[in-house]
Amino acid sequence: MTYQRSSALFTEAQRYIPGGVNSPVRAFKSVGGVPVFMKSANGAYLTDEDDRTYVDYINSWGPAILGHTHPAVLEAIQKQAEKGFSFGTPTELETEIAKFIVENVPNIDQIRMVSSGTEACMSSIRLARGYTRRDKIIKFEGCYHGHSDSFLIKAGSGAATFGNPNSPGVTQGTAKDTLLARYNDIEQVQDLFRHNTGEIAAVIIEPVAGNMGCVLPEHHFLQKLRELCDENGALLIFDEVMTGFRLAFGGAQELFGVQADLVTYGKVIGGGLPVGAFAGRNEIMDHLAPKGAVYQAGTLSGNPLAMRAGLETLKLIKEDANFFQKINKTTETLDFEIGKILNEKGIQHRINRKGSMMSVFFHISAVSDFDQAQQANHSLFNNFFHQLLKNGIYLPPSGYETWFISAAITETEMDKTLDAVRKFEYS
Repeated sequence: MTYQRSSALFTEAQRYIPGGVNSPVRAFKSVGGVPVFMKSANGAYLTDEDDRTYVDYINSWGPAILGHTHPAVLEAIQKQAEKGFSFGTPTELETEIAKFIVENVPNIDQIRMVSSGTEACMSSIRLARGYTRRDKIIKFEGCYHGHSDSFLIKAGSGAATFGNPNSPGVTQGTAKDTLLARYNDIEQVQDLFRHNTGEIAAVIIEPVAGNMGCVLPEHHFLQKLRELCDENGALLIFDEVMTGFRLAFGGAQELFGVQADLVTYGKVIGGGLPVGAFAGRNEIMDHLAPKGAVYQAGTLSGNPLAMRAGLETLKLIKEDANFFQKINKTTETLDFEIGKILNEKGIQHRINRKGSMMSVFFHISAVSDFDQAQQANHSLFNNFFHQLLKNGIYLPPSGYETWFISAAITETEMDKTLDAVRKFEYS
């Protein structure tokens, strides 16, 4: 299948934009081929520049939990736009959405709005360091918290060693304060605390990982992290940019019954517009400027269009008592039926799922950390991706990314998806 318009647009984009894209995964480097340029989206569907439509399983990488251009959200944005795009001053709307989030999420008293998930995670680390007066952090291999220097670190030679930069431009000085552990390996975290007594400010984690594919925390792993942080005077940070208001209305804190000290948000809370946020208890958040000494600022933070879209999205979810039950059931059905078809074809695979997040790994065994995710057959995934794309199904263009299911997916879209999987030719 040819993508004439997309091919022409990609050629032109590469003249003016590095790599032709404004975020690397869009370039199809992992799966190969020419990235598909989209021109519109509605409900469960994307439409490309060659007028082909696709059932969408990335949903803007998570924000479009209601589906694209939901009528109520669209109307809310239009009404807000008539009042102004951005003021650079406080607005009542910022307080309204902040109050709504605080009242519906466990264990947070205040929330600071920013414009991206990267900003949210970067700022939460700065706040944790300012609050604890310590420098080092622990992160997990395969977890992505944005492109801030502190997070672009790869593993050293052992659990007690410092990480090394895995991007030019990140200094060794920054890398030395980031410690790496394997996801779901509590013993490595214990070793890091033991070798860095009194130096660790925070542990940051995706409570359900979404950037090595969907990888779930093993039994009591998050609870044990909570205990280790308490024992060592470190803060526990949940990166809920993906999971917040998607796995449950109160996010992973509610779902797993584990309280984090700081929580980062994005995606769903902006209803599809650029947004991020970080939140915590008063005793920690009071250290932020202008009240405290830890500086953070953003000209477009709390942008009224994003706040209005986010608030309308959150209210629609909250008003539907069965929202999560329905979207989770859709994901469960996709999991079961895709697995059944792949089994019938004799294809070794594992499907990881939590709520409305899922991933298909072409792997013989369970996938519970980054090493195991790397061992999956990514060449086979790339083939799977392109064959489904040809048959009108748009999956994340990487075996290391999570599928995000929207409430707009109905039996019609599921049938189209399963039909495409049945047509998958494996050799």
